[in-house]
Amino acid sequence: MKAIRDVYGDVLKEYGHSNNNIVVLDADVSGSTKSGVFGKEFPDRFFNMGVAEANMIGYAAGLSTCGKIPFVNTFAVFMINRGADMIRNSVCYGHLNVKFAGGYAGASDSYDGATHHAIEDVSYMRTLPNMYVLIPCDAHSTVALTKLTIDTEGAVYLRLSRSVMPELYNDKTKFKLGGSHTVREGSDYTIVAYGYMVSKALESAQILQDKHNLSMRVIDMYSIKPIDKKAIISAAKETKGIISIEEHLTNGGLGSIVAETLCESTPARLKRIGFQDTFTETGDYEALLSKYNLGTVEIVEQILEFHKG
Repeated sequence: MKAIRDVYGDVLKEYGHSNNNIVVLDADVSGSTKSGVFGKEFPDRFFNMGVAEANMIGYAAGLSTCGKIPFVNTFAVFMINRGADMIRNSVCYGHLNVKFAGGYAGASDSYDGATHHAIEDVSYMRTLPNMYVLIPCDAHSTVALTKLTIDTEGAVYLRLSRSVMPELYNDKTKFKLGGSHTVREGSDYTIVAYGYMVSKALESAQILQDKHNLSMRVIDMYSIKPIDKKAIISAAKETKGIISIEEHLTNGGLGSIVAETLCESTPARLKRIGFQDTFTETGDYEALLSKYNLGTVEIVEQILEFHKG
């Protein structure tokens, strides 16, 4: 297993060799985002813009009009909160080809606390016109989705974690805009998740099968925008209910997208698991997930309550 941020840094450097139009910008945190790996290899195509996220995004917007493919890097929470104006009005409104790599998403920057935890980024990015949102859950999907980000014309938000994630895929697995992968078949309930929560969902599904004889389908919804509506609708028709799990506020995130999809097509029971209208604290990553009901034990308990209800 390898940390997602390390995989991203390595693959960005790799693709830099094959595409001279890739340029990389960072807001003075390149050691953390691992964009510095690219910078060391291609110093003439790397720009440290300092702690000035809005300026960095504006600069990237300009580079994109010259045929470059700029990757903007910083912590996800600073990307959306300090750069919102430029993301919306310079990049999305202008239909520009800028890539946003939001590092340390969710609570993965655990010991730096609420100011560094990005728990609202998906809800913001997915509402913007002309913005795609992709979220890897292991090393292989990080490689594939970074390549998909490069190949996709337009603005893309690539949500990245600081943490190490178990490997679920191999280098032959295909990923596409608007796609998803059913990583476990099941007939009782469907869990829809992204990022690290896909692994948590699989662990929970196995416990529910072994101890409670519940057959759980698990879907990795790696493309949040566009989203795989067919997979959601099929799950609603083929299983007794859907559980969304995300390392993000339940308001506006994956759970909201699933609810919107179901309301428009196939009404079904839905349980949304995520951060509940609260900021997070500082502490050990796994302990934080458990505190906010995103640990495996807590997920299992919530699904059992949903099943009984």
